[in-house]
Amino acid sequence: MIRKYRVRVAIFLVCVALLLGILGTAYKAVNTIYVLNAVERERDGWQRPSDVVAALGLNEGGTVADIGSGAGYFTLKLARAAGPRGRAFAVDLRRLPLFFLRVRALSGGLRNVETIAGDSRDPRLPAGALDAVLIANTYHEFADPEAMLGHAFRSLRPNGRLVVLDRSPAGDGGGDHHGISPATVDAQVRSRGFRVVVRNDGFIDRPGERWWLLVARRD
Repeated sequence: MIRKYRVRVAIFLVCVALLLGILGTAYKAVNTIYVLNAVERERDGWQRPSDVVAALGLNEGGTVADIGSGAGYFTLKLARAAGPRGRAFAVDLRRLPLFFLRVRALSGGLRNVETIAGDSRDPRLPAGALDAVLIANTYHEFADPEAMLGHAFRSLRPNGRLVVLDRSPAGDGGGDHHGISPATVDAQVRSRGFRVVVRNDGFIDRPGERWWLLVARRD
């Protein structure tokens, strides 16, 4: 009898510990999403997201990819622009941000977001299926930018658009070492078969950093 009682107590304590662990994890997840939302509201004030989305030329029902999506700052905006008949692919190397992106998309009623765990040299996008590709604050992190551009090119339909948003490096009008020159990206984009249609080297000018925007097209 005593042994059965001890077993039941042990099972009960294990269940309590598991429940507390689940509640703790859920609390951390909710808090992380709260922080993300707060940070993104601040970004809305300076990063010109509506202009970035407009540069993609995305129409209702279109298909778009966000390479280097993180937890989905731009992906969620792209999904809304594409509409329920459209599709937004979110590509990132890290699975945890993609998990939070899925949670945020579902909680926001967005069913047109698909996450992809990409490779450092391959975003694993479907060939010839996209109307637009966005690479925001990620290009300077690419291990092999030419390979990534090649995959982006192949993923686009004819007349599809590529938009790159990034920071200039230190000594090039602002920014820090986490940046890249727009001239460098311009040359690399052209070398992979794109036609550059817009280049704004001063798209965002903030104290200590300057952001540029490049729009290219696959003819």
